[in-house]
Amino acid sequence: MKIETHNLKGIKTAEIISEEIILKTVADGLQLLGDLYYQGYDQILIYEKNIIPAFFDLKTKIAGDILQKFAQYQMGLIIIGDFSKYNNQRLNEFIFESNKSKHIHFVSSREKAMRNEK
Repeated sequence: MKIETHNLKGIKTAEIISEEIILKTVADGLQLLGDLYYQGYDQILIYEKNIIPAFFDLKTKIAGDILQKFAQYQMGLIIIGDFSKYNNQRLNEFIFESNKSKHIHFVSSREKAMRNEK
């Protein structure tokens, strides 16, 4: 795993670069959050391919539990990916509501993430 540092509108952001799945469990999310928080980051940019597919099945509660930790610790999280392939109304609503929040955003491209677009 490699971390690239960005300054997005004054927010120190860690972009996670990896070919492996980084987030598999809530514990993984907490570990990532803690490690980067203590390195002075305020936001994390991660790709859908680095997250276990079960995260996007809301019945597993993995997404809710991980995202709750990020919101609780006020650490921003931007997830980049093509979420249309899940074809799930509940997930679409979850993404829509998350994008209204201050800390959690789902975007379709790295370019949108870099511009802080939803």
